[in-house]
Amino acid sequence: MAEENSSLNIWPEIEKAEKENRRELVLQGSAVDKKVQSSGGLHARLYSLSLLNYLEISQCPSLHEIHENIRHLSHLQSLILCRNKLTAVPKSIGDLKAIKVLDLSVNQLQALPEEICALSELNTLNVSCNSITALPDGLSKCVKLASINVSKNALSRLPDDLWCSNLELLSSIIASENAIEELSSEVHNLPALKVLDLSSNKLQELPSELADCSKLKETNFKGNKLKDKRLEKMVNGCQTKSVLDYLRAGGRGKGKGKQQDGELSERLDCGRNISKKKSGAKQKGKKEEEEVDELNRMVVRVLHVSKAPTAVTVKVSAGVKDVRPYIVCCIVKGMNLRRGNALKRFLVAQTKLHDEICAKRTTATIATHDLGLLKAPLLYDTRPRDTLKIVPLGRKEMRAVELLELLQQEAEELRKHKKRQNVSGLHKYLQLLDGKDLYPCLVDAEDHVVSFPPITNSERTKIKRSTQELFLEVTSSTSLQICKDVMDALIIKMAELNKLTFDVKEDVGSDEETDVTSVPPAEDPASPELTVVQVKIR
Repeated sequence: MAEENSSLNIWPEIEKAEKENRRELVLQGSAVDKKVQSSGGLHARLYSLSLLNYLEISQCPSLHEIHENIRHLSHLQSLILCRNKLTAVPKSIGDLKAIKVLDLSVNQLQALPEEICALSELNTLNVSCNSITALPDGLSKCVKLASINVSKNALSRLPDDLWCSNLELLSSIIASENAIEELSSEVHNLPALKVLDLSSNKLQELPSELADCSKLKETNFKGNKLKDKRLEKMVNGCQTKSVLDYLRAGGRGKGKGKQQDGELSERLDCGRNISKKKSGAKQKGKKEEEEVDELNRMVVRVLHVSKAPTAVTVKVSAGVKDVRPYIVCCIVKGMNLRRGNALKRFLVAQTKLHDEICAKRTTATIATHDLGLLKAPLLYDTRPRDTLKIVPLGRKEMRAVELLELLQQEAEELRKHKKRQNVSGLHKYLQLLDGKDLYPCLVDAEDHVVSFPPITNSERTKIKRSTQELFLEVTSSTSLQICKDVMDALIIKMAELNKLTFDVKEDVGSDEETDVTSVPPAEDPASPELTVVQVKIR
């Protein structure tokens, strides 16, 4: 293997990193893969780059293993080894005590070494899209762990100590598409848990203790055959709050639910058949009417999905597969942004989705556009980092590299202001483009860049109060399923906000950037229902 000879045919990328004492190194794509194939692995000199704090080796299908000498990279804080064909991880990885981000996704791993549990600084662990059958016991030792993604593996259970109160920072657990049979009742021990995705597993029950997770905002249990069929319907169509309320009440015929003779559980049944329930329970009178009012506030009854052809299409170029390959788009009609704080609420909700389900834009990124300002057809493409130009939100036109430098400076200033050792989580997504010569972008028919994920979309297509039809875009470098999940969450949130705007009837606001006296006022919609139009990706 190449590790046996540290001087023969040194790779120019490694030689350059040596000479310049670089802290970051990215090796990815077909050119690197050919070197791996011809060398029989990674060049041994790689493991002498002891100053590295960021190392990414990705998209190299000829890479099957990492040498144990990786222990010498003791300053590593981020180790990204995704989209290769690794079959094992060396035990020496446990010596990398400074590691904060470890990404082993999209490989051929069947197990993880127990030594991973010695990574006391570990913040983010992504081992999705492998064939792992069991996680090592001892993850509770990783007391700074905040996010774990083990989706698309072969897990039948999650380790008991994952639910340990020591993991007081653990806010996101993504374990979809496994064979997990049980969710521990100890889940309530995680005080910071905000996102829990156990969709497409083999769960039969959900513990009532889940309702004791005070910060839990996003759950996904779709695709599980639950014994409680009412609960199964709820998880497939309702909001997290409704599911948690149902569990808190003890579920059908259990716990507190008995005290109310099923009344609360019926109220939370997504609004289905509520008129029938009323006719059979007139004696509840005013109390039931109040419950119906609460239901109307919580649930959007109808969400139309139109399959009508649309003039907007998105063509995907071959080049994005090595940069940011996944994109999902749709058009939403009927969103009322004119009244009161509707636009502000929508933008706040989008930011919250970016922080939570998108893991601060590191797993996926949302972009929203005014459909009326888009010039179709659209092209999802890549452009050289030095030539890509965009008019970022709230800024003048600039080259992508200039924008990144500016954001890096802002991140560094924020870090100093907050007196932190590391760059704020707000800017972690910037590292996704480190070392890339091509940047992903969405381009309109006039060759204007309208979106530069995961960084920003364009001022040219910015949504305003006057926007009547929205074009939604979700992109990811991780998986297509994440794009779909984020889009689902976004549309549900939009429906909820639109219902609120319809019910509250706030005053019509003025658009700061539009002379509203010159624009005929749009009539408010007769209902809060949204129409979602599919956009063809080809």
